[in-house]
Amino acid sequence: MARNIEIKARIASVAALLPLVAGIADQGPFTLTQDDTFFQCPNGRLKLRAFSDNSGELIFYQRPDQTGPKTSFYRISPTDAPASLRDALTLAYGTIGRVRKQRTLFLVGRTRIHLDQVEGLGDFLELEVVLNDAESEAAGRAVADDLIAALDIRPEQLLATAYLDLLAEARPSEDSVANSNRDDETPSA
Repeated sequence: MARNIEIKARIASVAALLPLVAGIADQGPFTLTQDDTFFQCPNGRLKLRAFSDNSGELIFYQRPDQTGPKTSFYRISPTDAPASLRDALTLAYGTIGRVRKQRTLFLVGRTRIHLDQVEGLGDFLELEVVLNDAESEAAGRAVADDLIAALDIRPEQLLATAYLDLLAEARPSEDSVANSNRDDETPSA
């Protein structure tokens, strides 16, 4: 399975970081609209990424939830029918969430830099350092660490979890909504 070293960080704004990233990039910017649907999956994460009505990718990946550079194992399968694939996977596995974002992509050597504007969450930076088959994770982490320093990303900006998890944390739970509604119904003395 393919591997990369990833980081995710919360940033003040895509617009503020864009000139700095553009200054170190070999290629880009490329603007992508992405609509990710996540499915039940006991062995990692499974998402369908739709770029348009006739372009998408089914992506399976395994990655620990930890801050800082981490190894992700992944497999990508392209599709020209993301809507019908989404329907089939929903019937088979059930969905657990959806993430919509505008992504500005840059390439710095073998590293993909994503400046993401995520619906309902805000602005983020992701790095994906693609590893060769025989390459050590330490070599990829060193590249990620250098880019983190070059982009002035502070340790407190680094995130451990996926956008899907952040969206789930941002939504009030059904229990807290029910309790809040009960509080509203309590008669005042």
